[in-house]
Amino acid sequence: MKIYEYQAKRILKEYGLQVLNGYLIEDLTTSERQVRKIETSIAVVKAQIYAGGRGKAGGIRLVKSLDEAIQASAEMIGKRLVTKQTGEEGVLVRKVYIEEGCSVKHEYYLSLVLDSADGGITIIGSREGGMDIEEIADSSPEQIFRIKVDPLVGLTDYQIRAIIYKLDIPKEAFYDMQRALKGVYRCFVDKDCTMVEINPLVLTEDMKIVPLDAKMIFDDNALFRHPEILELKDETEKDPKELEAAKYNLSYVALDGSIGCLVNGAGLALATMDSINTAGGNPANFLDVGGSASTESIDNAFRLILSDSRVKGIFVNIFGGIMACDLIANGIIQARQTIDSSVPIVVRLEGTNEEKGKAILDESKLNFYTVDSMDEGARLIVKLVTERGESDEYLG
Repeated sequence: MKIYEYQAKRILKEYGLQVLNGYLIEDLTTSERQVRKIETSIAVVKAQIYAGGRGKAGGIRLVKSLDEAIQASAEMIGKRLVTKQTGEEGVLVRKVYIEEGCSVKHEYYLSLVLDSADGGITIIGSREGGMDIEEIADSSPEQIFRIKVDPLVGLTDYQIRAIIYKLDIPKEAFYDMQRALKGVYRCFVDKDCTMVEINPLVLTEDMKIVPLDAKMIFDDNALFRHPEILELKDETEKDPKELEAAKYNLSYVALDGSIGCLVNGAGLALATMDSINTAGGNPANFLDVGGSASTESIDNAFRLILSDSRVKGIFVNIFGGIMACDLIANGIIQARQTIDSSVPIVVRLEGTNEEKGKAILDESKLNFYTVDSMDEGARLIVKLVTERGESDEYLG
């Protein structure tokens, strides 16, 4: 689960970080009242969305007057912001955050992430933070450092000193940085986070350590322990198809390709997407129907995939373990009979009741393409979607 920047900063403030004063604007009729609370000559108006890359997309504006702040708020609220992380459709901005300015001496990058490989925590930092951190990571990876923290031991004084040294923090700011690191780590552990990112974490001219931006992601499986975090969820930020999928216990993530994927198992779903990419296609979604899907859930999965107008073909890749292939076949047929769509469907069934499943598909006399392997299926669906696209272009 993600939250907005202003929410993340409120939490960081609870853990001792020096957060600048800021005020939320959700309604333009109240923008002037909120803006007038700012006590600095320079302020920053920030669009509140879950995606990153706001700065380069115009979602962060420096303002120097009341009129500029009100105008910036009006230009953001109700508009769609397109960043590298939102896709071409962008995200509707429903609220902005206006924050007091500060004099910045240096910008750093700091994040804590959960390492799924060993269950530990990795602290990632760089002396060069800000909007260009991704370019820095690509062009100068030596400027990025990583420190592993054993959660059973915690963040040690030695590791704190190592981070301060690697960031080259001035001695006058040692205490503030130490307090910030301890606070962020406690927050990460206490709130069951999987990521806390502060970019930039800045050193001000008066030698204070201040988070200018903050992102937090929480472990969904631990939210039952944090009702105060769950209350911060904003369903409007989620893709409507993802909300619909949750009703049927389907794991769905919308992507920007043209090939719908219906798979059982997260690992197999990722491998299927890789196989489609290797064959020259682009997946339209990640969709894991789970190990105990019913005919009804398969039907709902098809409806979900086809609700995306960009989908030009579907690849069904099922390995029958707990789930029997004949059950999947019946679900596919039910979906094909009840959903008005002519997109090609490629099916690969393997495992429990594999032969029964294939026979059911063959006997249905419906338009399916069956294959024996994942890579063969990926190549075929890419070929069919490509031919369909060329045909549509010719007819148009």
